[in-house]
Amino acid sequence: MLKRLNDIKLVTSIGAGPIGGGWAAHFLAQGFKVNAYLHSEDEIDIFNSIVKTAWVSLTDLGLAEGASLQNLQIFTNLEESLKGTHFVQESAPERLDIKQDLYETLGRIVPIDVVISSSTSGLTMTEIQQKCNTPERTVIGHPFNPPYLLPLVEIVGGEKTNPDVVSWTADFYKMAGKSPLVLKKEIPGFVATRLQEALWREALHMVANGEATPADIDNALINGPAPRMAVQGQCMAFHVACGEGGMATNLDQFGPALKLPWTRLKAPELTKDLRDKMVKGCAQMAGDQHFEEMAEDRDKKIVAVLNAIKSK
Repeated sequence: MLKRLNDIKLVTSIGAGPIGGGWAAHFLAQGFKVNAYLHSEDEIDIFNSIVKTAWVSLTDLGLAEGASLQNLQIFTNLEESLKGTHFVQESAPERLDIKQDLYETLGRIVPIDVVISSSTSGLTMTEIQQKCNTPERTVIGHPFNPPYLLPLVEIVGGEKTNPDVVSWTADFYKMAGKSPLVLKKEIPGFVATRLQEALWREALHMVANGEATPADIDNALINGPAPRMAVQGQCMAFHVACGEGGMATNLDQFGPALKLPWTRLKAPELTKDLRDKMVKGCAQMAGDQHFEEMAEDRDKKIVAVLNAIKSK
């Protein structure tokens, strides 16, 4: 029997990087107490920096009642960080051996009524849960980066995951201010990342063929489909674009012409020339801006978009 959703007050976030820190900030902003487990004391400063940076944007979005940075405790002892926890969000390094060993430990020491959710973006839960003696309560909760701003979290279990755990996890994330997407099955790259990779693949093709620069591609997306996707997504955008006929008109009229692009979408060879073009193009766009400055600007604009969508 899993904990009742209303009883979830303390979350343990495992990981000191942008995802672990981002999740910790998100849960804090939603009014939870958070125990953060970091591998060593050397990671504390960077972790605190991530949380404090996120807090600026989270405050602009609106904090839940009782939300406070004072609700954060940092641990370098895993077992101590898990005492009394009601939910575990794991964002350890993306190495299967590390994940499997960690889940073997978590399976033994985390109470059986506590769900253990992984932020993994490249592994399956079937792989991760191999050494865990309580795999039925392990699940993937894959966020989109930065996790403290973008609402999406993709949820899927492994072969040994109890389906009720998947449903419970979706309900929990929704209660915690996320927009959950429950996958029908384990698939490489989940849903959002596969869509993103299709854009990335085409961008690399165009740069490699001298058809566009990185600046051209970002200009096309920022001033073309990106704003529309924020409110309609891909499918509804094409449905609405074709008037009364909707998606039927779209596919009947334009589908045959898309056969070539659909069948040539293979990854380009990452040659040194392509690598150098991408690096040079992005460096030119960034100019003298430091990555922290660009991330801060990104977050402010995402907050504005999210607030605009919420105000509808």
